[in-house]
Amino acid sequence: MNIFFTVVQRDLRLAMRRKAEVLNSVFFFAVVATLFPLAIGPEPAMLRQIGPGVLWVGALLATMLGLPRLFEADYRDGSLEHMLLSPHSLGLMVLGKITAHWLLCGVPLVILAPVLGLQFDLSADALSMLSLSLLLGTPVLSCVGAIGAALTLGVRGGGVLISLLVLPLFVPVLVFGAGAVQALESGVGAQAHVSILLAMLLPALFFSPWACSAGLRIALE
Repeated sequence: MNIFFTVVQRDLRLAMRRKAEVLNSVFFFAVVATLFPLAIGPEPAMLRQIGPGVLWVGALLATMLGLPRLFEADYRDGSLEHMLLSPHSLGLMVLGKITAHWLLCGVPLVILAPVLGLQFDLSADALSMLSLSLLLGTPVLSCVGAIGAALTLGVRGGGVLISLLVLPLFVPVLVFGAGAVQALESGVGAQAHVSILLAMLLPALFFSPWACSAGLRIALE
């Protein structure tokens, strides 16, 4: 597992040298969540109804902003070829890069979401459920998005292709993530939604590194 932690630490250090790229996702999420209440109006019932969906859509789009850069820099400077030739497990190294992407793009959204949720007049329980759903859902977005980034590596217009590939796969996470908060607000209970998010997360963590490794080998052939 040393190679996993080494890759995570390396990617985090490199990201700190390009802080503007990291802050873009957070700033985009904050802008999207702030503009919607201004456009909809101050009606509390309407804001509570659309709030979970707006915040989840913003988190989804903010996560996608960092996907084209997931393997691109290593592909250009030749580091990716060294990873493939390394005796260490490529799957673990890919999992380290996915983890670094989640720490940089997903964790800030989980922390910021309850603050922005106050604009939508969400209750304390709804804000807690929003954080929990994002905590379970954003890693799935990073894992699935990494597969799209690996398959489109080196392709012209890869950013657009990533969107076309992964957006349909993001829809179930979006539905159950936002649905967990809405179900809690309506008094139905969010246990089923949380269980489904967890059921999505475990296979994503297991299969995503393997699929990304295959995609990267194809891209470098």
